[in-house]
Amino acid sequence: MKKYIYADNAATTKMDQEAFEKMRIFYMEDFSNPSQPYSFSKKSKAAIKEARAIIANCINADPDEIYFTSGGTESDNWAIKGIGQTTEKKIIYISNIEHHAVINSCQSYQNNNAIVNFLPVNKKGIVSSKTLENRLKNDDKTQLSKSGIKLVSIMYANNEIGSVQPIKELSAVAHKYGAIFHTDAVQAVGHIPIDVKDCDVDLLSASAHKFNGPKGIGFLYIKRGINIQGIINGGSQESGMRAGTENVASIIGMAYALKNNCENLEANRKHLIRLENRLLKALKKGGIDFIRNGYKDHIPGNISISIKNKEGEMLLHRLDLLGICVSTGSACDSKNTQVSHVIKAIRVPDDYSKGTIRISLGKNNTTDEIDSIAAGIIEICTKRC
Repeated sequence: MKKYIYADNAATTKMDQEAFEKMRIFYMEDFSNPSQPYSFSKKSKAAIKEARAIIANCINADPDEIYFTSGGTESDNWAIKGIGQTTEKKIIYISNIEHHAVINSCQSYQNNNAIVNFLPVNKKGIVSSKTLENRLKNDDKTQLSKSGIKLVSIMYANNEIGSVQPIKELSAVAHKYGAIFHTDAVQAVGHIPIDVKDCDVDLLSASAHKFNGPKGIGFLYIKRGINIQGIINGGSQESGMRAGTENVASIIGMAYALKNNCENLEANRKHLIRLENRLLKALKKGGIDFIRNGYKDHIPGNISISIKNKEGEMLLHRLDLLGICVSTGSACDSKNTQVSHVIKAIRVPDDYSKGTIRISLGKNNTTDEIDSIAAGIIEICTKRC
């Protein structure tokens, strides 16, 4: 079997070994439906309760504020579509670099009693609190937002360029003008410290496979007291808020993967920053003309670079021939080979923007792999183009 160097951890991550082992028993032995009243279901019920508490502790929430979903996309959809009554007018504010799970959820409402406002970002991919405040203040003056529910949704960290937003400041501004604040934290949870009480967010989305957990499971943090409706109807699971038999094994795997990552945040950060610096230094030494996209405050290991007069799609495929896995942007938009909406939004110059690739490193990457990635990029750009 061909050996690959995997450098696309923003798309998905390798399963945590302990999390995987914890899951096995709930497939093969304690496989009961936790909704049943008999004693065989007790272990499943207890395991879900424990997992909810573990996850809550990792983000400084209360256990009853954690609701399990099928992943980040469902969590984002629920946050956008579940706020308020379905008949109420919504005024939604999002950045122009949000994930399509947020953008498309909002746009599905534009012709259905909702107004969607896009907020610009600066060249580092940051929404300033002043930009948000000016927009909310202006809408208040024009009476636009007087008769509806206001929702602000700004991602915690961008999936393509890694920039971390000033969430605490943005949340404070949103609350000042009576808005509910949601953050898509899919790229951030398990990678940087998150405290929902300190940030004072109302809703937060997360997905397990981004922090070494299983695919197909995630959670939505809902601050106690927030008026939100369920969007999946059926049984009474998740306190009547999200119907469907619980994915017990994956819930357990998610909890332990998150716990292990959170216990090693600083060690992982230092390791990834060392790898980042090694890669960037090697590319510069190799004469590669590139721009590093994003902000100094970013998700460790997320490296978006735009190489002058190159094609990102070409770079991806030629690196693949060398056994190196990188991305041109979001894995959720892989069929679209044009310059992404994020790269356009941060105004990368035309002669660089088409040559954008994302190298997203994980805790399992090594210095030898970094050297191979750098050598591969240099070889492709200097000898084959």
